[in-house]
Amino acid sequence: MELSLVVPVFNEEESVGPLIARIEEAMAGYEKRWELILVDDGSTDATLSKARMSIGKSGLDLNIVAMQRNFGQTAAMQAGITQARGRLIATLDGDLQNDPRDIPAMVAELERRELDLLVGWRKNRQDGLLLRKVPSWIANRLIGRITGVRLHDYGCSLKIYRASVIKQVKLMGEMHRFIPAWVAGVVPSSRIGEMPVTHHARQHGVSKYGISRTFRVILDLLSVMFFMRFRARPGHFFGSLGLGLGAFSGLILAYLFVDKFILGNDIGTRPLFLIGVMLFLSAVQLITTGILAEMLARTYYRDESSVNYIVREVYSGEQSNS
Repeated sequence: MELSLVVPVFNEEESVGPLIARIEEAMAGYEKRWELILVDDGSTDATLSKARMSIGKSGLDLNIVAMQRNFGQTAAMQAGITQARGRLIATLDGDLQNDPRDIPAMVAELERRELDLLVGWRKNRQDGLLLRKVPSWIANRLIGRITGVRLHDYGCSLKIYRASVIKQVKLMGEMHRFIPAWVAGVVPSSRIGEMPVTHHARQHGVSKYGISRTFRVILDLLSVMFFMRFRARPGHFFGSLGLGLGAFSGLILAYLFVDKFILGNDIGTRPLFLIGVMLFLSAVQLITTGILAEMLARTYYRDESSVNYIVREVYSGEQSNS
């Protein structure tokens, strides 16, 4: 298997049929073996039943991963990547906004430039200016500055990966938009590139994203920054803060000690005394938190096989596996 196409879908009953047809048309000239993996992320409409109508279709190697409930796009993408058999993996959205006709060209570009990840750049986005373009523009620059991986479009789901690389990355939470940053923790950022791709306006259904996503991106970005720098040594992060506060507390308490026992002044009602004590307690808490975080990190690395989703059933042209 040369290429696996992974497509998470959620309540896309009007789009899933045309999506499969469009992928078949786009990949008709692709000479190597490929497969399509649809991940139904707990849809409550007819998405799953309409997708299953294409199973067994001649010339289409279709597998459908049905999630037990809605776990979110990141978990759905992780489930599809785990199921993928291809040497290369392509991901795209299921709402028809990504154009699958870009995939063969992106595969060729990834091989030509010897990259491990090629990210689509929606250079001419067909989205609203205020609710989508402006927040995305701000988020892309924040992510690039903090992670050091400079891309124009982090949010584009159309990406091509080498399976051996992306399967080393464990996706959690809502971190799919930060995949290039996670990949940069496995390979040099010089092996991550981008390529302009076509972007279409949404044709059916409603967008799953709104302006509130901007605030979640900021919180997720802080998590990414922490994991990129302190994932294997969280004790250094909390310990550094604790030692800094402890040193500041030590200076305050030393000054008050001199003021009390040498100069003879009353310090019991002074706000500075309370600040010194609270800083000392905070320092102790941060240092102990760092120790606990180190213990949790070691537990995590011993059990990286754990997953954060549940697959109800896998449908394919040959059989159905629970």
